[in-house]
Amino acid sequence: MSRALLTGNATAAWAARLAAVDYVPAFPITPQTEIIETLARWIHAGEMRARIVTMDSEHSMLTAAGAAAATGVRVFTATSSQGLLFGFEMLYAIAGLRLPLVLVNVSRGPAHPLTLEPDHSDVLSARDAGFLQFHAESCQEVLDSILIAYRLAEHERVLLPAIVNLDGFYLSYTREAVDLPAPEEAGAFLPAFAPAYPALCDPGSVAFGAAVLDSSLYTYFKHQMHLAAEAALQLYPEIAAEFASRFGRSHAAVEPFMLDDADYAIVMTNSFAAMGKAEVRRLRSEGKKVGLVRLRMLRPFPHAELRRLLAGRKGVAVVDQNISVGKGGVLFSEISSALYGLADRPPVLLSFIGGLGGRRFRPGEFDAMLERLENPPADTARACWLFTEEEAREIERLLAIAGGATT
Repeated sequence: MSRALLTGNATAAWAARLAAVDYVPAFPITPQTEIIETLARWIHAGEMRARIVTMDSEHSMLTAAGAAAATGVRVFTATSSQGLLFGFEMLYAIAGLRLPLVLVNVSRGPAHPLTLEPDHSDVLSARDAGFLQFHAESCQEVLDSILIAYRLAEHERVLLPAIVNLDGFYLSYTREAVDLPAPEEAGAFLPAFAPAYPALCDPGSVAFGAAVLDSSLYTYFKHQMHLAAEAALQLYPEIAAEFASRFGRSHAAVEPFMLDDADYAIVMTNSFAAMGKAEVRRLRSEGKKVGLVRLRMLRPFPHAELRRLLAGRKGVAVVDQNISVGKGGVLFSEISSALYGLADRPPVLLSFIGGLGGRRFRPGEFDAMLERLENPPADTARACWLFTEEEAREIERLLAIAGGATT
């Protein structure tokens, strides 16, 4: 074990190296390019035994990733935002073919309007494709999540690909101290890939194609994918416990923070949860009984654990760093469905949209969220956007310059 000061991108590259991946199809896009640049440098210097190929697009990149995984090799790739959307068709193909590769998404809001900073509309758009999804708060968690993701994805009861998400700029280019296991330590947790399915490189005959199925067979195979995702939810605690015993770091699917006696809970994901924890700590010092719940795993969705953690609270605020235009926050809807039917579900469940395009929280916004939980509005289904009067005045000023009108 060694310790190094690494960016989130460099940490993702280290995770792929420690996972002893065989093949890395790549295509550059900000803010993930540092990952493939780092891997390319190691591979060409002979420090890492793998093959890296720069493709002509993200669609080709994911096609190559799936084809390589079908031969039984361990595959790693990475993208961001528009790149993920450009390769979107192949996400469903890779998952449907049950190919357990790992894809890192460095979250960045999809254009337009254009931003290079994070919102999770890119990665959450892929939540129904059949990939497992892990969302990292820190650089250390990027490394750990990638190793755990391979172990879970390659399990014979799962065989589904995985996405590990980290926030662009907030993690991708931020350096943190990261504990790096020695290669033999990583290998003991994640042995060489031995596919539990017929691979294209097997000496015997293997048929591999896209058969057109009738509705019954199509339903059967989709159900098998769903059962595999449910198996991943069952297996995750066991694998995470083994990881903790080997490396001393625990990664539950859902992380509670200062929640034991909390009347109110705030639900968040990814690196912005670190800001939320600081605010919860401050509110606690002022005598407020509030805690935080961080979703680390979003697919499969940990319904039961969320219900256990949120049952009996007076109120829950969900902070969505995404927007399903015309509906609201994606996580708010998912958590609402998880709590529906619970006898002692929180009587107040509020939706907040914040952090879009990397917008940082302003002073007083967590106080305002708590106040709104204590004195809820009549319409609790409508999302509240975190946006200050100062920001609104600046927008009005810019629109005045452009000759436009405010709404």
